[in-house]
Amino acid sequence: MEYIDRYRDPESIERLVAQIRAISRKQAKLMEVCGTHTVTIGRNGIREILPRHISLISGPGCPVCVTPVEAIDRAVALAQKQDVTIATFGDLIRVPGSETTLLRQRGEGADIRIVYSAYDALHLAQEDGGRQVVFLGIGFETTAPTVAAVIRRAKETGVRNFAVLSMHKVLPPALMALVESPQLGIDGFICPGHVTTIIGIEPYETIADDFHVPCVVAGFEPLDVLEAVGLLVRQIEMGEARVEIQYRRGVSPDGNPKARAVMEEVFEPCDSVWRGFGLLPKSGLRISDSYADFDATRKYEIAPVNPREPEGCICGDILRGLRQPPDCPLFQTTCRPDSPVGACMVSSEGTCAAYYKYYRR
Repeated sequence: MEYIDRYRDPESIERLVAQIRAISRKQAKLMEVCGTHTVTIGRNGIREILPRHISLISGPGCPVCVTPVEAIDRAVALAQKQDVTIATFGDLIRVPGSETTLLRQRGEGADIRIVYSAYDALHLAQEDGGRQVVFLGIGFETTAPTVAAVIRRAKETGVRNFAVLSMHKVLPPALMALVESPQLGIDGFICPGHVTTIIGIEPYETIADDFHVPCVVAGFEPLDVLEAVGLLVRQIEMGEARVEIQYRRGVSPDGNPKARAVMEEVFEPCDSVWRGFGLLPKSGLRISDSYADFDATRKYEIAPVNPREPEGCICGDILRGLRQPPDCPLFQTTCRPDSPVGACMVSSEGTCAAYYKYYRR
């Protein structure tokens, strides 16, 4: 705790806020990309202690939130197959699809298990060789290397009843879509520490160099986020745009080459649909031909779906930073954490769930 307390020290935070107030003159719209940053900002009242002309808006950094309806529908279709066990993280089973949720399917008899890692799902397959186990692979570059390692392990050990429905996404194409959007006018990105631990800072350099939007990689404690805001404000005031790392205790400029190597061995880039963004080129990861036996989309016939978004839900606009949760007519009325209508209310890292917890009136 002593190590963590350094990043929650009230005197250090007050001193840093005073420094930001002293140097900040220009309007600044800063996007925190990561859902964990959204939670840190809400939990610690960071919006409230910054100058009013600095806006923090939330971005598409929650993997559960950006998983589109059609992907949930495909997972439901797999769960309805008699010989298939679905293994998934807990949040995903509550995300509404077009007609139902995985949670509701489990109540109706589907074999859906909650696991804490892809390795848990592989062990499930090894323990019960009589059933096919499909792991629902979601997440960004932070989790994709681990899933890739599990797929490689399944091949090495000859496990035949294990597959992955890959819904993984890579973050840089979404950031490019955001920075190219004339509606948003983002002045700076607070970039995710854990994704950058894997990919390094090179993907952000195009944003800084070509679009003149500064990027700062931040950790997840309140002092981390405030330091990142301070670094962004300083660049904005000086008219500069470059990539900086605030989270130096966790991130190196080159990222993690070993993790990227296993990810690139098992997965290959593909076009992918993001909730709110639509189809983004090269923004997803599909399983490569060398590991085709573990690709659920090739192993099982899944009927085409006609996805339908929940009526009245504005999760798509929230994920692009166009609107905030209180702008939604469903927020904290029909859409609540115990009865989510939209994906952003499901995960604890979702923007709507964070606003419900920390800004509810």
